[in-house]
Amino acid sequence: MKREISVAVRILSVCMAVACMLAVSCRKDDGGGQGHLRLKFISGGVPVSRSVQEEIPDTNDFILRIVSSDGSVVYEGPYGQSPETVTVPAGSCTVSVRSREFSRPAFSSPQYGDDQCVIVPSGGAVDVGLLCTQINSGIRLRIDPDFLTVYPEGVLFVRGEEGQLMYGYRESRIAYFLPGNVSVILSDAGKESVLMTRALEPREIFSVSLDVASAETGGTGDGITVSLDTARIWTDEDYVIGEENLKGDSPQNAMTVALARASVGRKDVWVSGYIVGGDLSSSETGISYEPPFESATNIAIAARASVSGKSSCMSVQLPAGDIRDALNLVTNPGLVGSRVCIRGDITASYFGLTGIKNVSDFVIL
Repeated sequence: MKREISVAVRILSVCMAVACMLAVSCRKDDGGGQGHLRLKFISGGVPVSRSVQEEIPDTNDFILRIVSSDGSVVYEGPYGQSPETVTVPAGSCTVSVRSREFSRPAFSSPQYGDDQCVIVPSGGAVDVGLLCTQINSGIRLRIDPDFLTVYPEGVLFVRGEEGQLMYGYRESRIAYFLPGNVSVILSDAGKESVLMTRALEPREIFSVSLDVASAETGGTGDGITVSLDTARIWTDEDYVIGEENLKGDSPQNAMTVALARASVGRKDVWVSGYIVGGDLSSSETGISYEPPFESATNIAIAARASVSGKSSCMSVQLPAGDIRDALNLVTNPGLVGSRVCIRGDITASYFGLTGIKNVSDFVIL
């Protein structure tokens, strides 16, 4: 299936766009009738990192949205007010939860959530375990106190595709954005300069130190030195509602790409993502996103069909036989943009990326 993403929906909310694509991608049950969903957060405990200072959301206040395969909204409202058993049309059903609405940059506004696509049999019931991780991104600036002296008319902005925030010299809060490119801008006496641009991933909290550079500090004159604190990628410091090891036992309960990348060593698990390219190599940019493709032995998957950076992908080794015949992009270039569930072992490195090897099964959704 070729990707078809509405630009308007994507601007409004990347997260809601993902939910819509999931609903379209899932296959329908032609049997008709109704079935039932029973929802719960996998664990009652919420492990919290000491690095996260924002208020921890109550899961009862999470926004729950259930959409049937024809696009009809079955339920939308607080999770705590939803029925214990939700009656839905038989067939595919998309379940999404969000800790808050988030479509524009904001300080101290982490967004947590989960999206799942389940198949509900006519007359049957499906238990859905919700596991929520942070799905937006953050950036924090550490600003040299001498900035005010060197740039008395200067103003700093942090800018993403959906808007910008003014970052005061004494600001200490994290600025949150939808995943994507975020730039640090200096506006001085009416002139703007881009100090740096970084592509932020979901769950990534990135720290940037901005220091005034001069001849005494090794610069060529008055200016700005940008230091990137790559240690502040909190893949293991986000709080998670639920237990990760309960994900991946079926295509309907597949691990997300983000969760899989943090679960190296797990074996015989299902991982869900979008096929974005192939022809992998070990170079930093070694991936092709458009046909013609040359290698039938590997593909790359990512959390979104629109990903175009190797560092955001997972590599997949295609074993010889039916799996390679069905998934390779040399003979199946139309699979680019398709959502797929893959069963295999998560390995630390395959072509320089967290990868999936020993693939034993797959489902194209």
